[in-house]
Amino acid sequence: MKLNIATIYGSVRSDRQGIRAANFFIKKLTDRKIETKLIDPLKMELPLLDKMYKEYKSENAPPKMKAISNILTHADAFLIITGEYNHSIPPALKNILDHFQKEFFFKPSAIVSYSAGDYAGVRAAVHLRAILGELGTPSISSMFPIAQIQNNFDIEGNALDSFYDDRSKRFLDELIWYTEALKSARIKGVPY
Repeated sequence: MKLNIATIYGSVRSDRQGIRAANFFIKKLTDRKIETKLIDPLKMELPLLDKMYKEYKSENAPPKMKAISNILTHADAFLIITGEYNHSIPPALKNILDHFQKEFFFKPSAIVSYSAGDYAGVRAAVHLRAILGELGTPSISSMFPIAQIQNNFDIEGNALDSFYDDRSKRFLDELIWYTEALKSARIKGVPY
């Protein structure tokens, strides 16, 4: 079964480190022959939420919102990469997520969290789990926290410790299992 997993990254900081994790997982998905596209708020430059995509007539929606909606609509699952800002997710990530709704319905998600310190963004990941559930994209039970990301990945997304390569296999195996299961279920129909 051909799969498409959108990778959503949440930071727009000038010296952002989480792009390392995004690059790592894009490589891992590509190695598994899974189509993935990166949704990067730095490149997409969405305005602060005024209207959700669904509130526009399709011909009047901003082109960048249309492009993101297209990626989300065609995705079978979502890999969300979040840093931790004051025990929560970055505002750019929340802004991207809040612009859309039905594009997420009945598709699984997985959370990768990171920080420059030892807590690995886990407090943000727990908060993000509630947000994803409300959007209709329940997260898998496993999470992938990365402590001291600047010391564990290079900018191209190569793990500097094989520990992360080994851990990513099980993490992605679980996401793919849920992705295939829910894709098969959506073919039969959705509850609403």
